[in-house]
Amino acid sequence: MGERMKGKVAIVTGGSRGIGEGCARALAGEGAAVVIADVREREGAETVAAIEKAGGAASFVKTDVLDYASIQACVAEALKRHGRLDVLVNNAGTHFPHSIDALTPERWDFMLDLNLKSMFLFCKAALPELRRTKGAIVNMSSVRGLIGQQDAVAYCASKAGILGLTRGLARDEAKNGVRVNAVCPSNVETPLMQEWLAKQADPAAVRKECENAQPLGRMADIVEIGRCVVFLASSDASFVTGTHLVADGGALLD
Repeated sequence: MGERMKGKVAIVTGGSRGIGEGCARALAGEGAAVVIADVREREGAETVAAIEKAGGAASFVKTDVLDYASIQACVAEALKRHGRLDVLVNNAGTHFPHSIDALTPERWDFMLDLNLKSMFLFCKAALPELRRTKGAIVNMSSVRGLIGQQDAVAYCASKAGILGLTRGLARDEAKNGVRVNAVCPSNVETPLMQEWLAKQADPAAVRKECENAQPLGRMADIVEIGRCVVFLASSDASFVTGTHLVADGGALLD
């Protein structure tokens, strides 16, 4: 157990599995009390139990990140339990392949609402307390918000929008002592990735292709991305705001 986040309280949206789980585990491993905000109760309970078994502190608050009242209730519950909030990790989101011809307006709205609007709503709800604690916000974007991806126009738009939200909010909140940054991962070993691979005609070949897309020759582990979040949320990054950290195993070198 480290101590970089000792005494700090963090909310991680979508923290029950995948990259969000990695963020929750990494933050708890550095001493933060982590509140997992998610709709997946069973997986959330499992992640809390794993963190506690490792000696960390975590709790679960069922939260619909598309519902502002639910988001406000989550922030209120975190304050009730811990008396403060220092870090907001906006991670909740999804990805599904779609050509623009097949993409309906409803599916576009869903992707932008879940991946981008939810972050705006959580920031709005959490900022009054984050201003008081001079806290930090870390938003989960993607290299796809920087370079695009085939058959993923809504996803790419949402992830690029997160970078715009991050920069704009960082400018607004610098005067309040709140830092706002983003992380841009490439391929990560997550349940969402595994579900997508299972749908491919040759999952093993596609997995190898995904691994080879990074010069390091593998996909990232979820906790590796979590450690990037810890850095940006911690005092180690006290002079870092309004930017993004690319964690891509060298993918953008090509």
